[in-house]
Amino acid sequence: MAQKPALLAAVAAVALGAAGAGLWFGTASDPVPDGAVAVPSGQTVTLIDVISNEPGPAGLTSRFRFLAPDVAGMDQTLAEADMQALCTTYALPRIPATGPQPSQIVISLSDRVVPFGEAAPDATQLFGAFSLTDGVCIWELF
Repeated sequence: MAQKPALLAAVAAVALGAAGAGLWFGTASDPVPDGAVAVPSGQTVTLIDVISNEPGPAGLTSRFRFLAPDVAGMDQTLAEADMQALCTTYALPRIPATGPQPSQIVISLSDRVVPFGEAAPDATQLFGAFSLTDGVCIWELF
């Protein structure tokens, strides 16, 4: 059984930009905004972007970056559950069936839109790294 690593908290720059398709993570009885998908914490999450043209420490890496305004105050267990759900139900189905396959998927949750690779002290980000084994997202040390 793979060990869950502690989430990495980092700071990054604030930037304004258009967000992609919305994901909403609530319960089945809650009203679901257009384009929403449910995750364990119940927080509202929006796709910022997907980056697959930057190499990662494990080789080819697909990064799925999400805006999660409530991430700074989240319980670590819920944040891990959200990232696992995002990897399994959102990222994994979007990995192309043909061509080079990533060796790692990185899911990030940020309390504001942050340009990739930039840093600023006002943003909170959490990162989860997953390897892919037999079509399953497996937590990895990051």
